[in-house]
This record gives sequence, C-alpha cells and structure tokens, in this order.
Amino acid sequence: MQTSILVVDDEPAVTDLLAYNLRKAGYQVYIAADGESALKIAHDDHPDLILLDVMIPELDGLDVCRELRKTSSVPVIMITARGEEVDRVVGLELGADDYVTKPFSVRELMARIKAVLRRSPLYEKEGTKTTTLHGKGGLVLDIGSRKACIDNVTISLTRLEFDVLLLLLQNAGRVLTRERLLEQAWGYEFAGDNRAVDSTIKRLRAKLRSISSEADCIEAVRGVGYRMEV
Repeated sequence: MQTSILVVDDEPAVTDLLAYNLRKAGYQVYIAADGESALKIAHDDHPDLILLDVMIPELDGLDVCRELRKTSSVPVIMITARGEEVDRVVGLELGADDYVTKPFSVRELMARIKAVLRRSPLYEKEGTKTTTLHGKGGLVLDIGSRKACIDNVTISLTRLEFDVLLLLLQNAGRVLTRERLLEQAWGYEFAGDNRAVDSTIKRLRAKLRSISSEADCIEAVRGVGYRMEV
C-alpha cells in the first residue's frame, strides 16, 4: 500500500517542489495551504506522515500540531522559516517528531522522512523476543500491538513516546544517553539537538503520571541521559 504524506504550506513554490520529489520517491501526496484544511485532510484521509509549516493561515502549524495530538499519533515533521529556537522547542513539546528549517535540503528532508517512517520494531534491534514488558505501577507494554497500559487503562502515546519508553524498559536499571536514544528511537543523528529527547520524555512522564504516579519511574541522570528504575 502506497505511503501517503500530507504537505502543509501556503507557498506554492514549496508545495510544488515537495510534491514533485515525494511523488518521484513513490509517495502519495496530499496538499493543504492552511491549518483548517490540514486538519480536515488528516481526519478524512489519514496520511502516514505530515510535513507541517509553522507559518500558515487560519491555524498556524503549532496549533495544528496541538490539535492533531489530541486524537492522533501520526508522525509530524515541522517546517519553519523563522529559525527561532523557541519554535523548535515548542513544536517538539507539542509532539512533533522532527523539524527542519527553511531553506532546507530536499535530500536531507527525504532522509528525515524515511527515518521517521521507519517502523522496524526496536525490540528486534535489542535482540529480545519478549512481546510484553512490565514496569512499576502496573505499567505494561505490548510490543506486538504497540500499546501501553497502566492497570488496564490504555495510554495514548505517539510513535516516538512508545519507542522511547520501550527502550527504557528494555534497559531498565541502565542509563541510556541522549545520543543513544536519538540514534535508536529517531533512527538517525537528530541534528545534534538533545532537546528532542528531553521534550519527548517530559511528555511521556506527564502521561504516565496522569494515570499513576507510581508508573513514572523514569529518572534523569544529570548531564548523561535517562534511566528506568528497576
């Protein structure tokens, strides 16, 4: 089945360039020029990934990402021309999987798209055949269905949040550096920006605590990375 990508940008030159290269690479492409249209297409057509410009009419990209994350874990790559750090940080905290800054290299963007879309199960990379992992406070991860529960209450996690939690549980008691988490959860070197890890874990811990404070056993190791308590 053809992988579909929604391109959200109000600059025709940008959408034409991206649509051409994406179709050439074999992707099905949807295009939206404003936030409201983007949300409608995301709801109706369920794209596999969204390229989302920050500066768009109606709802801006950050608002679109915020709305998407209420009901969807679709991968989102934010695109910004501002180059301001605050945009990148806010986008990551809202649940974006990655970001690029205009002007960007199409070749680099295509590589990032492939990395975000990569779905090979992380547990196979770690060499374990376990299908279910257990943590404190009634936390259970079903790797096959990619579902997380606490005392039979399902936690709504994005792909990245699930993969990070999976890595931490697989390595419970061991400190995982931000660099290792970036490499294995994101699938490539994430432009050297460790804030992606911090933002994802911040959201993940909040979701765990919202159901059970005992299930949040993720510990920050200052200057190194994170560890899941045994």
